[in-house]
Amino acid sequence: MQNLVFILNTVLPVFIIVALGFVLRKTGLINDNFVSLSSKIVFNVSLPVLIFIEIAKIDLDTILDFRLILFVYAGTIISYILIWLVSGFVTKNGYDRSVIIQGSFRGNFAIVGLALITNVFGFDKLGKASIVLAFTVPLYNILSVIALTIPVRKEKNLEIKSIIWEIVRNPLVLGVIFALPFSYFKIPLNDMLEKSANYVAALALPLALLGIGGFLRFADIKEGIKLSAFSTILKLILVPLAATFFAVQYGFKKDDLGIIFVLFACPAAIASFIMADAMGVNSKLAGNILLVTTVLSVFTIAIGLFILKQNGLI
Repeated sequence: MQNLVFILNTVLPVFIIVALGFVLRKTGLINDNFVSLSSKIVFNVSLPVLIFIEIAKIDLDTILDFRLILFVYAGTIISYILIWLVSGFVTKNGYDRSVIIQGSFRGNFAIVGLALITNVFGFDKLGKASIVLAFTVPLYNILSVIALTIPVRKEKNLEIKSIIWEIVRNPLVLGVIFALPFSYFKIPLNDMLEKSANYVAALALPLALLGIGGFLRFADIKEGIKLSAFSTILKLILVPLAATFFAVQYGFKKDDLGIIFVLFACPAAIASFIMADAMGVNSKLAGNILLVTTVLSVFTIAIGLFILKQNGLI
């Protein structure tokens, strides 16, 4: 019972803020313009600053775990390939298949994941989670572009130079790059700048979670519900179950195992909808996958963390 209460106290606050964002938009206190602008602020300013602050203060020698990063890479790539193969049995429509592939492998670790890691394991584990995030962002972007391109036979749009440039100038990646010298050479942060940065960083997770809630739409949920359900089962149950099982077999435990589970169990990322819309595939299906996985992940993540906690694995 104690473990259940602990999990509910750490998981529910994250999703309550998401629900609050949805209610605020429905009541007109926030609108689509607020959601769009707040998302830009989070992605371009507050979240990179949060990542910078956390990484700049850590000791890379003790926190940079290539074994963990390699496992995440292997798990992501293997699940991506399997999802690609399995999705062909569900739909032959390239515009739908590309969305299913992206929605099933790409999670919202940058927002929901970091918030959960903070609540479950504390702020001191946010630095390690941020390092993992920094490595997964480029991989997610590359795999997403491939998934949204090849199934609809638009390979000519796959420009390697533009992909590399997008990765290099990604604000989350830049936050890590700028923080690494401070961490490696143990350069102390100026007190005034650090306090200012902490104020900006404090905006990141609550503002991002509100934005997710404001972004959700239930009106079109019935359209393509079978494809959404298929993607949701993969994203919230099969992929995190397999990844966590193999992580335990390879000896991961405590916060490392928790990071792996949360990363693979997170709902679909908002970026998956944005990229689907920008690249001309079925953005409505992408929005439905985002909605369904976000709502149901409240239960799947809570159950998963409870089972891990109950068995002394985290």
